[in-house]
Amino acid sequence: MITFNQQEQQCFVSGRLTQVEVKQLWPKRQELFTASTQVIDLAALEYVDSAGVALLLAFVRLHHSGNNEQSASRQLVNPSEQLIKMIELYDLDAFFGKA
Repeated sequence: MITFNQQEQQCFVSGRLTQVEVKQLWPKRQELFTASTQVIDLAALEYVDSAGVALLLAFVRLHHSGNNEQSASRQLVNPSEQLIKMIELYDLDAFFGKA
């Protein structure tokens, strides 16, 4: 199970993000964050597979559906050790910060 805990401009993601969760989250991905969300903290994300990594990358570019203005991309921060291995494997350092 995955949870999203919004606190002002930051959203804390916890749990597991696998293909099963991605299938459930994809249709409602626009609703997972507020327009003010700028940082997605992944410190409590226990496990991510390749489908989960793809969804995280989609979150970076996702803009709130009600916002017509061009907004800044979101930042993914505090990846877990397991996610760091995936980041290195897929050469995705540019998308993930360590905040």
